Amino acid sequence: MILGTLAAEHVRHQLNANGIALRVGRFNALIQSDISQVSQDIMTVYADAEVLEHAPIDFHIQLLGSGGFRRVFRPQVNFYFHGHAPFLPLPIEQSLPLMEWGLNWCVSQHYHRTLVVHAAVVEKYGKALILPGQPGAGKSTLCASLVASGGFRLLSDELTLIELESGNILPNPRPISLKNKAIDIIRPTRGQLNLSRVVHDTQKGSVGLLQPPAQSVAAWNCPASPGLVVFPRFNAQAEGGKLQALDKGHALMQMANQCFNYSVLAEQGFKALANHLEQARTFSFEYDGNLEAAIDLMDEMLHES
Repeated sequence: MILGTLAAEHVRHQLNANGIALRVGRFNALIQSDISQVSQDIMTVYADAEVLEHAPIDFHIQLLGSGGFRRVFRPQVNFYFHGHAPFLPLPIEQSLPLMEWGLNWCVSQHYHRTLVVHAAVVEKYGKALILPGQPGAGKSTLCASLVASGGFRLLSDELTLIELESGNILPNPRPISLKNKAIDIIRPTRGQLNLSRVVHDTQKGSVGLLQPPAQSVAAWNCPASPGLVVFPRFNAQAEGGKLQALDKGHALMQMANQCFNYSVLAEQGFKALANHLEQARTFSFEYDGNLEAAIDLMDEMLHES
């Protein structure tokens, strides 16, 4: 059963009662919430998610409104993971971003069957294109463009999962987080993909979430082979795209710094990362915001890999 086929009132009631079990990316989450807006938000960005019955649950999460005077004065939302609150409450308007940030935290802190890297990753021609990047580097904007306009399969916007033995990428297709100017850049190119309501004044500025394509969601269990690792950096003065080969030792050090569980996995993590990079080509990419040209270049490079 697919979430988008259910009546909105039924979803709202289930969330407020015993919760709804959904496949979010490649993980099973039981989600409960007493906040009415959450049901609409989830149906917008998880319309193609599978509703699970009698499936083991990886993460039990709750999005609950604060009690007391906070119910009426500047209402807040609390994120609970298996009954514990790892974060401070946020304004209730930020419920959806908080859920996504919380799910990222669940994976990065508790899933150690793969190496977890802070990077976007897409696939085409059976090969993965990993886009690590610091905040403001433009990785999510480029990722959204590749998926919405370039025919790439979304594997993940935030968390790249590298298998420990093979070096392949395991998909975790969840909504793409767009921030500030990226929202207006992607909005006209998103096609039939839903874009959530935009939430302002978060810790990351204005945030909107782009629905993952149905084909990407359906292929959640189809891994991708190593192809390219490209470190993007947006520079409005770049005058086109500047692609440069990157030494693999340097790439390994940069990616290791972006890993959440590198120290936990220790030697296993090093070997997984080294194995992936041995099979991939590595580059730095400075681009001026011409996303059509960037899509064509990434497509050509990946096709040649």
